[in-house]
Amino acid sequence: MTSTYDFGMIGLGVMGRNFLLNITDHGFSAAGLDLDPDKAAALEAEASGKAVRGTIDTADFVRMLKTPRKIMLLVPAGKAVDSVIGTLLPHLEHGDLIIDAGNSHFEDTNRRIEELQARDVLFMGMGVSGGAEGARIGPSIMPGGNPEAYRLVAPILEAVAAKVDGEPCVAHLGSTSAGHYVKMVHNGIEYGLMQLIAEAYDILRNIAGLNNKELHQVFKGWNQGALQSFLIEITANIFLKGDNLGEGWLLDKILDKAKQKGTGKWTSQNAMDMGIPTPTIDAAVTMRGLSALKMERKMASPHYNRAVENHSKVNRDTLVAQVGEALYFAFIVTYAQGMHQLTEASKEYNYGLNLETIARIWRGGCIIRAALLEEIRKAYTDQPELRNLLLSPAFHEPVLHGQHACRSVIKTAIDHGLPTLAFSSALHYFDAYRCEQLPLNLVQAQRDYFGAHTYERADVEGVFHTDW
Repeated sequence: MTSTYDFGMIGLGVMGRNFLLNITDHGFSAAGLDLDPDKAAALEAEASGKAVRGTIDTADFVRMLKTPRKIMLLVPAGKAVDSVIGTLLPHLEHGDLIIDAGNSHFEDTNRRIEELQARDVLFMGMGVSGGAEGARIGPSIMPGGNPEAYRLVAPILEAVAAKVDGEPCVAHLGSTSAGHYVKMVHNGIEYGLMQLIAEAYDILRNIAGLNNKELHQVFKGWNQGALQSFLIEITANIFLKGDNLGEGWLLDKILDKAKQKGTGKWTSQNAMDMGIPTPTIDAAVTMRGLSALKMERKMASPHYNRAVENHSKVNRDTLVAQVGEALYFAFIVTYAQGMHQLTEASKEYNYGLNLETIARIWRGGCIIRAALLEEIRKAYTDQPELRNLLLSPAFHEPVLHGQHACRSVIKTAIDHGLPTLAFSSALHYFDAYRCEQLPLNLVQAQRDYFGAHTYERADVEGVFHTDW
């Protein structure tokens, strides 16, 4: 079998198949491998008339590809990636490239880079965001690792990526596992934004008393202003989806338990390891954990019945406006937390990240794409060494304005017994970040009192201990 295909894909589920079809739409030939013969056949059927081949045989798949081979994996993170690599290696040659485009943990990516480097095989960790539709028509792509590896596939990736103002939403982000790390934090931000939107929905539904049609109109309006984003857009659409198994709205029939695949948790864990505060992302992870306690929540509810005030006691129009302003404020704070983590991680892991580039490639294709990202991109263009978005003059006015609405919304939610862990964490992060004097001097004293952990003074340099 002659080596005629430009690109190879292993894993022909919806994401893998759509990405491969996207590649062929741009004039490249591609081969796909899957152990499921139905998926291999489905690829060829959907790509009828294009330069595409599907197979279930690894040796044949590798022989189909031009050298140096460019092979992308879209398989579940973890052991499956190592298993596929192990199956591939006997068939590869020096200089071939394996791309892991799943949500692998960045430390696994570092290990795989070292292991394959010893075999003279290139390995690249690459984040892909946009879901199945994005894979088909243009995702945001976050590759990292060896620049030589990126150069091998840059023409293909730049062709298939989403475009904003003619610019492809892909760029080589940095060394080693930079691509997977950036995607991890992207997903952490995604967790935070989704939880904030869910809390806004809860407040507008249970306090303002908006029905699904009214909620649709509110979110549709928000999506035409400062809050314009993919997540706001799809939320507006969700409210109008009818129940295909009965009467009413589908959203009202969906169980209030949200699952997670781990990237949000990894973001929080790694931020804590580095000592970087990301409380809104942490809150979102916590709320998914609380949502999983459905049976316990049902048991607790009768004992702690929540008395909700009458809807007439709240000015609906005022509350809707306040929630929108609070949401924009909390969006800014959530992005600030994620970008701060990326800033510090770049130093910790020697990634060499460019925050302006990251904001630029997130503007299109990805799940967290939003009009706000253009403002974030400009902030890092003006101040490349910016440590935190809250320090950018561009955000001083909207943050100062939005924090008042956020306070009002949280107070209203507290009076009605509604949880607003994400909104509250965003506000308290802001309050702590702008506070020149925090009460942690007492914590230093306590630690020294019970454990002789020493303390620093505000008036004299040095480390001190007191016999309390």
